Amino acid sequence: MQILILYFSKGGNTKKLAEAIARGVEAVEGVDTVLRRTDEVTKDDFLVSDGVIAGSPVYFGAMAAELKRIFDEFVSVRKKMEGKVGAAFATSGDPTGGKETTMMSIIQALLIYGMIIVGDPMSATGHYGVACAGAPDSKTEDNAMKLGQRVAETAKKLRD
Repeated sequence: MQILILYFSKGGNTKKLAEAIARGVEAVEGVDTVLRRTDEVTKDDFLVSDGVIAGSPVYFGAMAAELKRIFDEFVSVRKKMEGKVGAAFATSGDPTGGKETTMMSIIQALLIYGMIIVGDPMSATGHYGVACAGAPDSKTEDNAMKLGQRVAETAKKLRD
C-alpha cells in the first residue's frame, strides 16, 4: 500500500515539510511513500495510492496554481479516488500568512475527489493539517510525522 505526498515548493520549505510527513508515513509497517512534485506526478500515482497528502505554499490565501492545475487536469480520475484518505499541509512566509485557508482550499479539492479527509491528530494540533511559517522547526517536523502516520494508519484501516 502507498501514500502519495504531492506538493509544490518554490523556495524549499514546502518540500522540507513534505519530507517530514513522508517519515511519518514510512513509520507505519507495510506502507510506502511516493513523494512527488507537481511537475512530476502522474494520474497513475493518484490511482495506485491509498491516500494523498497534498501541500502548497500560501499564494493569496489559497493553494498555488501549480497544485490546483493537478486537481484540474486529473479530474478524469476523480471518481476512482472516492473513499481514499486525503490530507493537507501548507507553508507561508508569515505567521499570519493564510495557512489555514490554503489547507482548506486543498481539502475542498480532496473532498470533491470523494476522499475521506483527516486532519492532524490531537497529539499534534488537532486542526486542518500541518503548517508552518518559513522552514519547519523540530516541533513542526514532529507534527508533520504525526500527520503522515495518521494518514497511513487510517488508509490501512480502511483497506482492511
